[in-house]
Amino acid sequence: MSVLLNESAKGVYVIASTPFLENGEVDFASIDKLVEFYVEEGAHGLTVLGIMGEAQKLTEQEKSAVLERYIKRVAGRLPIIVGASNPGIDNIVNGAKSYMDNGAAGVMISGIPGLNTDEKVRSYFDHILLSLDGTAPVCIQDYPQTTGATYSVQSINQLINDHPGIVMFKHEDAPGHQKLTRIRMAPETDNIRRVSILVGNGGLYIPQELARSADGITTGLAFPSMLVEVYEKFANGDTTGGEDLYDTYLPFIRHEQQLGIGLAIRKEVLRRRGVINFATVRAPGPKLNDVDMNELTGLIDRLKSKLTIIDRSAPSGL
Repeated sequence: MSVLLNESAKGVYVIASTPFLENGEVDFASIDKLVEFYVEEGAHGLTVLGIMGEAQKLTEQEKSAVLERYIKRVAGRLPIIVGASNPGIDNIVNGAKSYMDNGAAGVMISGIPGLNTDEKVRSYFDHILLSLDGTAPVCIQDYPQTTGATYSVQSINQLINDHPGIVMFKHEDAPGHQKLTRIRMAPETDNIRRVSILVGNGGLYIPQELARSADGITTGLAFPSMLVEVYEKFANGDTTGGEDLYDTYLPFIRHEQQLGIGLAIRKEVLRRRGVINFATVRAPGPKLNDVDMNELTGLIDRLKSKLTIIDRSAPSGL
């Protein structure tokens, strides 16, 4: 069993894919390869059954089986955060407790459409956190572009103040840099308990977010070792080196963040790197055509050329 998630969590918590066979069934052999890949790339933790993990397309039995396989293969080497979001609060609570019983380090919970006032946000999360009663360390995800839920700084700080079970905040609001700073500074300005803050948004704003004292990154980019190195450079005070390395990958990061097709791109890169057997996105989902494939090859070739110029080797498998 992993060490439980806590307020001191730092580093890169990669959002793990759920690999599928060509017929759409879960590819458990590729889960094993993914785990070893993430460990070798230096990840500090994993997040499974999130949006990128296509959890919304899995049955409850499949979710349990996928989590069991990840936890078994990780074998305590990395903490695993499990996405527990669900339209039903009882489903969130029961799922979270089950995930923790099975060896998760913590759970991530996002909002739902209609949470558009401080009162609604606090009422929703109060209900969940009180029902969990400390049985699961919680990461609150703030991703209004996807969930439709909007959290003010005041509501976030109030929830952190009221519920010790909240140990991490995943910041993905955009534009959100000022919001990130206000939440990070809240322990000093408002005497609010300090929690870990990891950032996502596909990695689009990592240098600025790390410079604003985010504790780490949680995204599913197909080049996690780059994320780890950028994080470590910032942590060690080499902000220029970290941003220079990030800039080398930025065209690819931007390409991968295309709405609707980004997951298919990520999976295809992982397939090309030999990490998963197939790039299948479970239906309904996008599929890359020949033009998309050639475009992707061109971007990878440009990335490799840029890495050669700065005397760096290409990512494994490419």
